[in-house]
Amino acid sequence: MAKNPVHGRTSRWAGNWWVIGGIAVVVLALLTAGGVLFLRSGGSTASADPKPKIVPLDVLATTPANEAAGIAPSSTVTVDLSTGLAAGSPMPTLAPPVAGTWSELSPSELRFVADGPLVPGSSETLTVPGGPDGLLGAQGQHLAAGTTTTFSVAPGSLLRLQQLLAQLGYLPLDFTPATQPTSPQQAADPQQGTFAWRWANQPASLTSLWSPGAENEITKGAIMDFESLHGLTTDGIAGPQVWTDLLQAAAAGASDPHPYGYVYVDQNLPQTATVYQNGSIAYTTLANTGVAAAPTAPGTFAVYERFQVTTMSGTNPDGSKYVDPGIPWVSYFNGGDALHGFVRAQYGFPQSVGCVEMPPANAAVVWPMTPIGTLVTVS
Repeated sequence: MAKNPVHGRTSRWAGNWWVIGGIAVVVLALLTAGGVLFLRSGGSTASADPKPKIVPLDVLATTPANEAAGIAPSSTVTVDLSTGLAAGSPMPTLAPPVAGTWSELSPSELRFVADGPLVPGSSETLTVPGGPDGLLGAQGQHLAAGTTTTFSVAPGSLLRLQQLLAQLGYLPLDFTPATQPTSPQQAADPQQGTFAWRWANQPASLTSLWSPGAENEITKGAIMDFESLHGLTTDGIAGPQVWTDLLQAAAAGASDPHPYGYVYVDQNLPQTATVYQNGSIAYTTLANTGVAAAPTAPGTFAVYERFQVTTMSGTNPDGSKYVDPGIPWVSYFNGGDALHGFVRAQYGFPQSVGCVEMPPANAAVVWPMTPIGTLVTVS
């Protein structure tokens, strides 16, 4: 029998290819499993879930900055953080308190939205609380330590003060704004608009005192009237508490309940005291001003203290002292000078030691019309 040629020989595995394929699959599976096991035992893999990195919660900046001065009342208060906060996290606080709410301007920036302007002339302390009860980050981290920032608000605008006093009836003028503030935070900012006298034909002795945007006795008297009605010291100075109450009154539309009063003391003979209310003459009486050696100072002054009855004392022109009890219906307007009742045989010429005397019955009529802040002109 002849032998088959070499090139025609068939391998003994030729008919068992499926066995070879199966072995290859098993080997590949073992290698893959081993590789994963090796990678997992030797380090992390793309399929593993690493523990997220916790970003420390820090205060990066505040606006206004610490010890900033002259901040505009309409300014915004913000706090920049290193990361976002958890829902329900405590919020920063302002002292003295300012009505308003905190909101997230971005995940890591807080903004305080005030219900009105910051109080002119006030000093505010911004506290960002830290520790276990302080700010809480979105990853459960706490602000390690609290921070405080103190800043001062610019004094209020005198022009804006006059505008508000006029709108609330504390001045003998009206103010009509050309536009309205675009936000409550601008309520202390001066507005464009016009002043106008509330009544025609006012005495020149009163109208000559007025100058918008400038200090004057009309404005001082109006502030004193407002202070008296709100239980404040009647010094005629618009400090933070006056601004606080004035802005609240403006928001509520709470006008001056008093008629606008003004007293003109004419030293020409016969001397008289004339009381104006809401632009009209309400009452006129004979009066006595100071003698030549103790004259009543000319000028315009605001009533600053009142008594239904009191004891008046002082020094006579000859150097002797006087003590007069039971003086009725007293309204002090310039140092020791006052409108008051005093019994004399006659009235209408200089007889006092600087005061403006009236018959007691007439003084009783004048007194209710001269509340704190009423202007008295002696001329």
